[in-house]
Amino acid sequence: MTELTPTEATGAADAGDAEEQVVLRAGDAELTIQPARGSRISSLRVGGTELLRQGERYGLFLMVPWCGRVDRGRFRNGGELYQLPVTNGPHAIHGTVRDTAWEVARRDTRSAVLTCELTDPWPWEGKVTHTVELAEDGGSLHLGLGVESPEATFPAQAGWHPWFRRTLDGGEEARLDFAPQWQEERGPDHLPTGRRIDPQPGPWDDCFGMPDGVEATLTWPGALELTVGSRMEWLVVYDEQPEGICVEPQTGPPDGLNTHPGLVTPLEPLEAAATFTWRRP
Repeated sequence: MTELTPTEATGAADAGDAEEQVVLRAGDAELTIQPARGSRISSLRVGGTELLRQGERYGLFLMVPWCGRVDRGRFRNGGELYQLPVTNGPHAIHGTVRDTAWEVARRDTRSAVLTCELTDPWPWEGKVTHTVELAEDGGSLHLGLGVESPEATFPAQAGWHPWFRRTLDGGEEARLDFAPQWQEERGPDHLPTGRRIDPQPGPWDDCFGMPDGVEATLTWPGALELTVGSRMEWLVVYDEQPEGICVEPQTGPPDGLNTHPGLVTPLEPLEAAATFTWRRP
């Protein structure tokens, strides 16, 4: 078994880099990206109202090269077993790039492209590209992720983990509407058991299958309606904290490196895309 341990080569941002920001604007929308903190979108404002939960761990972060938890941090590629550092109870969680400093490859007033390298503790070299673009009218946000490999073939996943505010400026709590085809049964270790069940009522820390593509709408009554849309087929919802609701489109379920991996090859990257669209009532 190959043991993988964190090193200083992860590119984690130090306090001196924390002030760099990329601000995009279109219409009445404004978005802030922090390249040194994993290309995290730390703020999304519409008409001056902040939609994302604020704080160092929150905003909207990226999950690459895996999403959610990996069972005890272990996964296989071919016949080799790999051990990732355990970061959440007995498991490894949410990938490595959210702790990596990214480079700004291109930017203009309403779009940006950022890149980072996959390094330790991930065992293969690779490049990740994050595309962020506000629509010209400021009514939507398009996000793209690409994972490339120069020479190796490896399993991977990609997705986004937005923390939306439960209430906006003292209004009513948000309502979430979505129609999954199934729910992944969650075991006591917070991993899918492999059994698909009928969708259950919340609160959730659960993964849902949407084979026709993700579509989920958050409505803050009287304030705003926001729809998360994607051709990806998996959605994780987490709403067990009173301050926020997470609606996470991703390319595979938790522990997907073991059960439902995408493959990155030198000829074929792993690609993901999602669009957030909003409107006022």
